[in-house]
Parts: sequence; structure tokens; C-alpha cells
Amino acid sequence: MTPKKPKRTPAKRKGDRLAEYRGRRDASRTPEPVPDEKALPHGDDDTFVVQEHHARSLHWDLRFERDGVLVSWAVPKGLPWSPETDHLAVHTEDHPLEYATFEGDIPRGEYGGGEVVIWDRGTYETEKWSEREVKVIIHGSRVSGRYVLFRTRGKNWMIHRMDPPADPGAEPLPERLRPMRPVRRARLPLDREAWGFEFAFGGRRLLAYVEGGRTRFTDGRGRAVDGPGRLGSRLGAALGARPALLDGELAVLEGRETYMVFDVPHLDGRPLLDVPYGERRETLDGLELSGPLWRTAPWYPGDGDPVREAARAQDLPGVVAKRLDSPYRPGEESDAWRLIPVGSR
Repeated sequence: MTPKKPKRTPAKRKGDRLAEYRGRRDASRTPEPVPDEKALPHGDDDTFVVQEHHARSLHWDLRFERDGVLVSWAVPKGLPWSPETDHLAVHTEDHPLEYATFEGDIPRGEYGGGEVVIWDRGTYETEKWSEREVKVIIHGSRVSGRYVLFRTRGKNWMIHRMDPPADPGAEPLPERLRPMRPVRRARLPLDREAWGFEFAFGGRRLLAYVEGGRTRFTDGRGRAVDGPGRLGSRLGAALGARPALLDGELAVLEGRETYMVFDVPHLDGRPLLDVPYGERRETLDGLELSGPLWRTAPWYPGDGDPVREAARAQDLPGVVAKRLDSPYRPGEESDAWRLIPVGSR
């Protein structure tokens, strides 16, 4: 019988700021940098990095170089882009400076097991640094501005954006949106080059609001509902820090319930309601959403006859024709979207 591996304990050397970090890691089992107990290197105290960490739960690790180490916080929902919302920031152990360039897979079963990728990095300026409050100005490629981290009760911290968003035109995801609906028609449109065609799967309409790696859902009437088990967390992890509102249909394909996504009314702080359907579909395709419980639904601009025949061969109820120039009109039943049963000619 193989004896159990003894639990690693932090080094006790006084003043060793990386003792807890080293005590949680085995250099022979993780690709993370694990420096020995020598004098710490010093930089200019101006480096920051944000790492997207796909551990047991997706979160973002915010780290600032300070006195030879990276002082670190885990931010479950990412950095707030607006002063209107504060996010939880969990103060974690100091990390070595080498961690500022680390990307890789931490083995399952090890502390923090999962994929780590650099989401942003750059420099920062310190306005205030105390045991209870840290004020900084961040200069990154994806995030910039004045932020403050402050302690609340106990060991809890919050992070707050102090200045207006770098993109003043950005908007939060809507709280709820009633989806656009097709009208029922007997025939395919005559000017077919002006239309795109999708399969109608006959499933349940479901809108997904994805933000900070988390997902909530509403149904065809705009009511809050629970999504299928594991879909929300996995879809949230796939989009990471990108806020998105997805429109789709929960259908059974090959014996498995699958979320078929066919529209994106809101993305990266921008409402796309007035963007033509053809452009929205190209944007959606660019997200490359494909996973074990979700797929980007196919679409075919220009000719609906082959799509209808394929739908009939697969025992699907019909096709949906959508004008390529049509905007997204929430809550409306519009002739710009047409449901044509497969039996129609």
C-alpha cells in the first residue's frame, strides 16, 4: 500500500513572504514557478497582471508587484468596468514575481488546479497602500483606470472603479429581454438572396445572460428560469470575461439536451439590436461557441430549399427565414423572421 503523501506546511523563516506560497505547492508536481528561500528580487513596484484562472470555479487573479512579491487578490467576477458595481476580491497569498509571466495547466489535485492564462498585464501607479486600502491607477491593454481595493469585515475585500469607464458608451446587460419571434408562413420568401435560413429545432426558447463567468437565463416570455444543470457554469467559463446576451433554443440532439445559439443581441458592453441580422450572425460565428452542452446553430444565407429538405430529412419541424438586413426587435412578432414548416412548398 502506498503511504499517503505528507501534507506540505509553510516554511517558518521569519520575514519569508513566500512561505505560504511555497507551502501550498510542490515544484515537482506543478509548472508554476516555486523559487527557493533566497533574497527576493526587486523591480520598480509598477507591474500588474490579471490571470484568468479556470480552477474549480472560474475567477480572475489580480496581482501587483510590491516589495519583491506579487500581492494578490482573486476576483470571482473580474474587475468592475463601471463605478456603479463593486466586486468581491479575496486576498490570497503573495506570489513570486516570476508569476507575472506564468501561463499553463496546474495539475488536477494540486492547489489551484486548472488552466491559467494571462488576461491582461501592464503597469500601475500607487496612490495609497495600507493594510486596509489600496488605491492604484492601472495601465493595461484591456483594463485601465483608477481602482481601489478596500477591506470590509474580517478578511473580505472589495474592488471599486473610481473613475468613469474607459468606454463611456458601454452598457450593462439588460436585466431581462423578451425575444423577437417569427410569424408563421406557408412558403419560403421569393427574394431568397435577401434572407438567411436556419433550422427550427422545436425546442424551448432560452436567453442566456453571461457575465463574469456566470450565466442566468430567461424564457420566451422574459421570465427568469433555471438553465439545464452545468450549462450556466460551463458556458460562462467559455466566454470568460466577455459579457454577452445570447438567444437560442434548448433542443434534444442525438439524445442530448443542447443549447443551440442563433443570435447575440448584446456583446462586450454594446447592444446589437440595430445591427443587421447578417452582421450579428457573423459576430456570433466569431465567438466560436461550441461545447459539450451548447453549439452555434448553423445558418445559410441565400437559398432556403436545401435547408428545408435537410430539415425534412432530419425530422425537424421546419426552417426559420430571417432577412439579412433585419434588426432585433425585442418582444415583437415580425415578418422579417418567418417560420416555414417542412411540409410547406
